[in-house]
Amino acid sequence: MSQTHSISTHRRFGMSRVCRIWGVPRATVYRYRAATDGAAAANAGRPPKRRGPQGACSDAELLIHTQAVITASPFSGEGYRKVWARLRAKGVRTAARRVRRVMNENNLLAPQRPVQRDAHPHAGTIVTDKVDEVWGTDMTQTVTTGEGRAYVFIAIDHCSGEFIGTHASSSASRWQALEPVRQGVTRHFGGVGPGVAKGLTLRHDQGSNYMADDFQSEIECFGIISSPAFVRQPEGNGVAERAIRTLKEQLLWVRHFTTVEELRQALAAFAAEHNASWLRQRHGYKTPDQIRAEQKALEPEAATGVKMAA
Repeated sequence: MSQTHSISTHRRFGMSRVCRIWGVPRATVYRYRAATDGAAAANAGRPPKRRGPQGACSDAELLIHTQAVITASPFSGEGYRKVWARLRAKGVRTAARRVRRVMNENNLLAPQRPVQRDAHPHAGTIVTDKVDEVWGTDMTQTVTTGEGRAYVFIAIDHCSGEFIGTHASSSASRWQALEPVRQGVTRHFGGVGPGVAKGLTLRHDQGSNYMADDFQSEIECFGIISSPAFVRQPEGNGVAERAIRTLKEQLLWVRHFTTVEELRQALAAFAAEHNASWLRQRHGYKTPDQIRAEQKALEPEAATGVKMAA
């Protein structure tokens, strides 16, 4: 452009001024010139890529490893970060951005649908740093082919994302809503009884089954503190809501069930597989079972350290 005259002013203008007026980066102009230049025609059809060493394997080999990980995973729709973490666990060392590029070039990225969200009205967080501090519970509906409508209940740990308990029933009473909580108390506190889960908080919505006197009386007997979310504010029970979405995407929307009992057994099997295999990015791509095992293993050590210090 510095070698070209302006048609209107018959003057020469430098590259910087013209690109600034057009709002175009100079690199784009130079790349376009190189693509149309006969001396650089060999590089015209090659897309620009990050310079540097490829790593332990080529893109073709990395693609094979990536496809194998996606095929072997029991879950669908996992993003490139979890694929990268599973590759790392198998000994394939590479960068997460490279995994994203290879998956993008081969249409392997998880589909996304961006949602326009309003300003968040809550300043705090409901995610905890330790397991068994806060549990969340919620319910959803599905349909069985042989027995019609069924109600699904879950309880989830706010730290590890572990499915504490699952249940399915043809009714949505307060007694059915209590079942996942009872399962979790039995599994992690040694059984149901007065005060066995003292200090635990249970987050739930304002549904009639959760606000019923029988439901509230039983969790109070266990020593659990009731923590209802705000009315018409699903974000207040967001951990359980997100777990319900995962349950729908990985199980309820991809399988058919004939009876409620078949659904109940499938929920229990999915919860066990989820707790053993689902990766949690917030905890360094560890599974819920690993998070619980590590934290519970540290508790006796901390108690021993306090006694020794005393």
